[in-house]
Amino acid sequence: MNKKREEEAKIQQQQQEIMRVKLPRGNQSIGVVESRLGNGRMRVRCFDGKTRVCRIPGAMKRNLWVRENDVVLVEPWEYGGEDKGDVIYKYRASQVEFLRRKGLIKEVTVDLEEF
Repeated sequence: MNKKREEEAKIQQQQQEIMRVKLPRGNQSIGVVESRLGNGRMRVRCFDGKTRVCRIPGAMKRNLWVRENDVVLVEPWEYGGEDKGDVIYKYRASQVEFLRRKGLIKEVTVDLEEF
Protein backbone atom coordinates (compact mmCIF):
# COMPACT_ATOMS: atom_id res chain seq x y z
CA MET A 1 0.00 0.00 0.00
CA ASN A 2 1.13 3.49 -0.59
CA LYS A 3 1.17 6.20 2.08
CA LYS A 4 -1.96 7.93 0.83
CA ARG A 5 -4.07 4.79 1.12
CA GLU A 6 -2.67 4.05 4.59
CA GLU A 7 -3.61 7.55 5.75
CA GLU A 8 -7.08 7.23 4.24
CA ALA A 9 -7.56 3.88 5.99
CA LYS A 10 -6.58 5.43 9.36
CA ILE A 11 -8.95 8.36 8.86
CA GLN A 12 -11.76 6.00 7.86
CA GLN A 13 -11.18 3.84 10.94
CA GLN A 14 -11.30 6.89 13.21
CA GLN A 15 -14.55 8.02 11.59
CA GLN A 16 -16.09 4.60 12.22
CA GLU A 17 -15.31 4.91 15.92
CA ILE A 18 -16.91 8.36 16.11
CA MET A 19 -20.04 7.26 14.22
CA ARG A 20 -23.30 6.97 16.15
CA VAL A 21 -24.61 3.54 16.99
CA LYS A 22 -28.15 2.74 15.85
CA LEU A 23 -30.09 1.30 18.79
CA PRO A 24 -33.23 -0.87 18.55
CA ARG A 25 -36.54 0.97 18.82
CA GLY A 26 -40.03 -0.38 19.36
CA ASN A 27 -40.23 -4.01 18.26
CA GLN A 28 -36.75 -4.06 16.64
CA SER A 29 -34.23 -6.57 17.92
CA ILE A 30 -30.49 -7.22 17.67
CA GLY A 31 -29.44 -10.61 16.33
CA VAL A 32 -26.62 -12.72 14.91
CA VAL A 33 -26.71 -14.24 11.42
CA GLU A 34 -26.70 -18.04 11.74
CA SER A 35 -26.73 -18.97 8.07
CA ARG A 36 -27.33 -17.52 4.64
CA LEU A 37 -30.22 -19.09 2.78
CA GLY A 38 -29.78 -17.45 -0.61
CA ASN A 39 -31.83 -14.92 -2.56
CA GLY A 40 -31.10 -12.17 -0.01
CA ARG A 41 -32.47 -14.20 2.90
CA MET A 42 -30.79 -15.43 6.05
CA ARG A 43 -31.55 -17.14 9.34
CA VAL A 44 -30.99 -14.74 12.27
CA ARG A 45 -30.93 -15.71 15.94
CA CYS A 46 -32.23 -12.67 17.82
CA PHE A 47 -31.33 -11.78 21.39
CA ASP A 48 -35.02 -11.87 22.34
CA GLY A 49 -34.81 -15.68 21.99
CA LYS A 50 -36.47 -16.10 18.60
CA THR A 51 -35.00 -17.37 15.33
CA ARG A 52 -36.25 -15.46 12.30
CA VAL A 53 -35.87 -15.83 8.55
CA CYS A 54 -34.91 -12.31 7.47
CA ARG A 55 -34.40 -10.66 4.14
CA ILE A 56 -32.40 -7.67 3.03
CA PRO A 57 -34.74 -5.05 1.51
CA GLY A 58 -34.14 -4.16 -2.15
CA ALA A 59 -32.64 -0.73 -1.53
CA MET A 60 -29.96 -2.21 0.73
CA LYS A 61 -29.33 -5.47 -1.15
CA ARG A 62 -26.50 -4.12 -3.32
CA ASN A 63 -24.87 -2.03 -0.61
CA LEU A 64 -25.00 -4.38 2.37
CA TRP A 65 -22.79 -7.48 2.47
CA VAL A 66 -23.89 -9.71 5.35
CA ARG A 67 -22.01 -12.86 6.34
CA GLU A 68 -22.47 -15.49 9.03
CA ASN A 69 -21.84 -14.35 12.63
CA ASP A 70 -22.46 -10.68 11.74
CA VAL A 71 -24.48 -8.67 14.25
CA VAL A 72 -27.53 -7.05 12.64
CA LEU A 73 -30.60 -5.03 13.59
CA VAL A 74 -33.83 -6.85 12.70
CA GLU A 75 -37.37 -5.50 12.38
CA PRO A 76 -40.08 -8.22 12.51
CA TRP A 77 -42.82 -8.11 9.89
CA GLU A 78 -46.18 -6.87 11.10
CA TYR A 79 -48.21 -9.11 8.81
CA GLY A 80 -45.92 -12.16 8.52
CA GLY A 81 -45.83 -13.09 12.16
CA GLU A 82 -42.88 -13.05 14.52
CA ASP A 83 -40.84 -15.62 12.58
CA LYS A 84 -39.98 -13.32 9.63
CA GLY A 85 -38.36 -9.92 9.40
CA ASP A 86 -36.09 -7.45 7.61
CA VAL A 87 -32.41 -6.72 8.23
CA ILE A 88 -32.31 -2.95 8.51
CA TYR A 89 -28.73 -2.38 9.72
CA LYS A 90 -25.42 -4.21 10.04
CA TYR A 91 -23.18 -3.29 12.96
CA ARG A 92 -19.45 -2.79 12.44
CA ALA A 93 -16.87 -4.28 14.82
CA SER A 94 -16.39 -1.05 16.78
CA GLN A 95 -20.16 -0.66 17.15
CA VAL A 96 -20.53 -4.25 18.37
CA GLU A 97 -17.86 -3.55 20.99
CA PHE A 98 -19.78 -0.42 22.08
CA LEU A 99 -23.03 -2.41 22.40
CA ARG A 100 -21.19 -5.07 24.40
CA ARG A 101 -19.76 -2.45 26.80
CA LYS A 102 -23.20 -0.90 27.30
CA GLY A 103 -24.70 -4.32 28.07
CA LEU A 104 -27.17 -4.35 25.17
CA ILE A 105 -25.78 -7.60 23.76
CA LYS A 106 -24.11 -10.61 25.27
CA GLU A 107 -20.81 -12.06 24.09
CA VAL A 108 -21.13 -13.06 20.43
CA THR A 109 -19.54 -16.45 19.91
CA VAL A 110 -19.66 -19.13 17.25
CA ASP A 111 -21.78 -21.30 19.58
CA LEU A 112 -25.13 -19.51 19.51
CA GLU A 113 -26.83 -21.73 22.10
CA GLU A 114 -25.82 -19.42 24.98
CA PHE A 115 -28.62 -16.93 24.49
